[in-house]
Amino acid sequence: MRWSYDGSDMREALDGETASDGDPSIRVLVVDAHDLFRTGLRRLLEDQGLHVVADERSAENAVRVAAEVQPQVVTMDVEMPAMSGIEATSQILEILPSAAVVMLTTADDEEAVLAAVLAGASGYLLKDAKPPEIVRGIRAAAAGQSLIAPAVAGSLLARLRRLGADERPAGMLPLSAREIDVLRLVVAGNENSDIARALHLSTSTVKRHVSNTLVKLGVENRIQAAVLAVRLGLVDESRSRRDIPRPPAQPLELPRVDAIAG
Repeated sequence: MRWSYDGSDMREALDGETASDGDPSIRVLVVDAHDLFRTGLRRLLEDQGLHVVADERSAENAVRVAAEVQPQVVTMDVEMPAMSGIEATSQILEILPSAAVVMLTTADDEEAVLAAVLAGASGYLLKDAKPPEIVRGIRAAAAGQSLIAPAVAGSLLARLRRLGADERPAGMLPLSAREIDVLRLVVAGNENSDIARALHLSTSTVKRHVSNTLVKLGVENRIQAAVLAVRLGLVDESRSRRDIPRPPAQPLELPRVDAIAG
């Protein structure tokens, strides 16, 4: 189902998810050049209890406004006039490294997906996603998790396989056996609680292993760690995907990577 621009279809699809489920502490900046879509998205998020601090139709203005309003999550279209959403994502994260950017776009080609990941995006969702998936994606980003729509996740992984296993980035430290175990489950899209159950560890121990792995790989988020792991062949991806079955209706979760090209 594609959303109607006035937001009515979005709200109808969310009848089972009330605003009481929202978290008003999640500050969201909505960036989209299409006025009707942007207005409908803002209305949807506010109906779900999220705090939309601003909405912008220009990527250039969004960078400036982000510095002023300090959002926790930014929704960003890829195809924007003048400055692209990819460039705006990079600039926003340079100013606000603690923010999370979720690409919300119609661009589903692998070049755009890879460029967004390399720019630091925490998620990549398509505009024809069901409204609950968009809301979950924003909440996941606010919690330090990431979602990539299944339709684009496959093309991203295929592109990485074609790139081949390049030399490891300079300064990348070796991972311990346990960190490899955790990384393998991160690549499979599992949350910390899932990884903790699978490896019989506490959630706090998993968080520590994830943090240590990001430092050793020289990346800043889980998506980047997952992409780098696949690109360099650090884990057995096919084995990863058999470990913890995930509901087929959920978007593929690929944790957050920046320094692959560096």
